[in-house]
Amino acid sequence: MLMETQRKQKKLLRSHDRIIAGVCGGLANYFDADPTIVRLLYALLTLSTAFSGVLLYPVLWIIIPNE
Repeated sequence: MLMETQRKQKKLLRSHDRIIAGVCGGLANYFDADPTIVRLLYALLTLSTAFSGVLLYPVLWIIIPNE
């Protein structure tokens, strides 16, 4: 039972499929999405929120561990 629970748990990690730091690739892996779609959504959200994504990305880079 414990092994079954451990297998189902997902862990948010930065991906090796990276453009800059692997943050968007890691988010895509965590949510089972295409990394390109996550990157496009991140770019659109960054543009539409007065570039707050530019401040968020380095924070996520520091917080999310590497794969």
